[in-house]
Amino acid sequence: MSLVTPDFGLLVWMTLIFGIVLFILARFGFPVITRSVEARAERIRTTLDDLKKAEERMKVLAREQEELIARAKEERDAIISDANLTRRQIVSQAREEALAESERIVTKARQDIEHEKETALRELRGKVADLSMQIAGKVLRKSLDGDGEQLRYVNRLIDELSEQDK
Repeated sequence: MSLVTPDFGLLVWMTLIFGIVLFILARFGFPVITRSVEARAERIRTTLDDLKKAEERMKVLAREQEELIARAKEERDAIISDANLTRRQIVSQAREEALAESERIVTKARQDIEHEKETALRELRGKVADLSMQIAGKVLRKSLDGDGEQLRYVNRLIDELSEQDK
């Protein structure tokens, strides 16, 4: 027996064993392998379909996100516009209130000044009248001899001053 050329009996037995193994594999092994390959192919197809669906969903989500961002920007702009309008209104109202308050203060100050002026003028008139009376009294005492003439003259001056104050 040589290693390179096998015997005829060996060839028959090897062929018979190969046929039996092939039959067993074809009957029991290949269907299992085929089913597992088909199942794997189906899982791959399912995964690919899921990926396509996920990709489409991602596109939809991206569009929704862009729409949300656009709406958020619009709302932000509206809020900023409202805030600016409110700020302008508050500033305008504060300015008007400040002007009204300053007018009120100026008017009150003018009234107070006028009142103080009138009070000062009355006091000044009174003091001038008193001084005039004192001076006139001193001058008249010297020029009028009797008490009766002095008294009549003083009464007449008081009446004149009373009429001037009215």
